[in-house]
Amino acid sequence: MTRMRGGLDLGGTKIQAVVTDGEATVLGKARRETPQRGGPEAVVLELAETLREALLDARVEPMGLAGVGVGAPGAIDTETGTVIQVANIDGLKAPFPLGPALTEELGRPVKIGNDVNVAVEAERRFGAGHGFDSFLGVFWGTGVGGGIVMDGRPVHGRGSAGEIGHVCAKPGGRRCNCGLDGCVEAYAGRGALEARARDLAKDRPTVLFELMEKRGRDRLTSGVWLRALQAGDEVAEELILRAVEALGVGIGSAVTLLDVEAVIIGGGLGERLGPDWLDRIEVAAGRHTFFTKPPVYRLAKLGDLGGAIGASLLGV
Repeated sequence: MTRMRGGLDLGGTKIQAVVTDGEATVLGKARRETPQRGGPEAVVLELAETLREALLDARVEPMGLAGVGVGAPGAIDTETGTVIQVANIDGLKAPFPLGPALTEELGRPVKIGNDVNVAVEAERRFGAGHGFDSFLGVFWGTGVGGGIVMDGRPVHGRGSAGEIGHVCAKPGGRRCNCGLDGCVEAYAGRGALEARARDLAKDRPTVLFELMEKRGRDRLTSGVWLRALQAGDEVAEELILRAVEALGVGIGSAVTLLDVEAVIIGGGLGERLGPDWLDRIEVAAGRHTFFTKPPVYRLAKLGDLGGAIGASLLGV
């Protein structure tokens, strides 16, 4: 019986697909942009096409897969395969049966999980979280997601445990996509950072959008932010420093509540900005942590493929 599995990481800007051996070995991969129009049907078709490209890369037929997993942002009903609400993807802002729709499209069984929870599970089994009995995973990208491992097991609560991006960093602060005010994500999520950068660019010089155009992008990617910081751009530095402060409030508070051994930072921005900014996050979180002995801070080990690898483990 085949052990090969497909994994899909559905993000606000990109879809990453992998074909694995049922564990951490990637046999094939593909990446596409997340559709910004066309509704949920467009998202389903793009997910299917991205996986088909990964299957071609792996030289595997669709029927050669034991199953497919999808990591999607937001609240998930894992029993029905329904995404309840995804604030960062236009086509999925209302409940949609993503699992059944993709099963019909691919002809293989599909399981749906929260994107950060599946990435955290991959890091627990194969990555930076391996060997820790407890850790907090924080994935900093288009949004800010989190996952929790306690006593060697993932903690899901009623389905949405670990949503650190929607912890309040500033009471009465900036409105978040989720409808709450002052969330960590409203200050640190890449979508919120871009919106704020566009406002500031009306009155202040910045190379952010020049770099975006030079790289042929239609949004401020993690790579654009990194290059702007390297160029000494004051707007970029101000916004990323503010993001780090918001992350520090959320992470420090979570560490005080959970007393975890480690904090694992991943996601597009988290991984691209690297060790120097990891150190700044640790310092910022330390200002909001009760304990004198802080947890270990590490960057996620599995990189961009971690979410898709974690999704492939769903149902295993």
